[in-house]
Amino acid sequence: MKLHELKPAKGSTKRAKRIGRGEGSGHGGTSTRGHKGAQARSGYSRKIGFEGGQMPIQRRLPKFGFTNRNRVEYKGINVSVLQSLSEKLGTSVIDIETLRTAGFISRTQLVKILGNGELSVKLEVSANAFSKSAVAKIEAAGGKVTTIE
Repeated sequence: MKLHELKPAKGSTKRAKRIGRGEGSGHGGTSTRGHKGAQARSGYSRKIGFEGGQMPIQRRLPKFGFTNRNRVEYKGINVSVLQSLSEKLGTSVIDIETLRTAGFISRTQLVKILGNGELSVKLEVSANAFSKSAVAKIEAAGGKVTTIE
């Protein structure tokens, strides 16, 4: 087989629909655009969301819900993550800066420590918020909890 002998697999290609090239082509006359009206003219473009005059879906569906402007968004980090992080870094003090350098949070995120998982090492943890179960697990392991503003 040579380069000039290559051709696409059978049935994988279609011929282009040649529009407006006479009646013999089957696509002459109106060039598949129907008769008259805006869609038959050049330069026509329908508005985004236009449904032919039918009430558009964004107007048919009701508005619902609201956004609480006072909501405080926390990044949740489990006790099990603290356990593995302290083993990896070999430290017993975990604060916001430690979590940031480890890549768990971004510069602006607030942290809430959650109580999922087990904790066997004594840790001093400081974060923006704690769940009751997280506080219980940290203190049961002999650690200390500090809430920062």
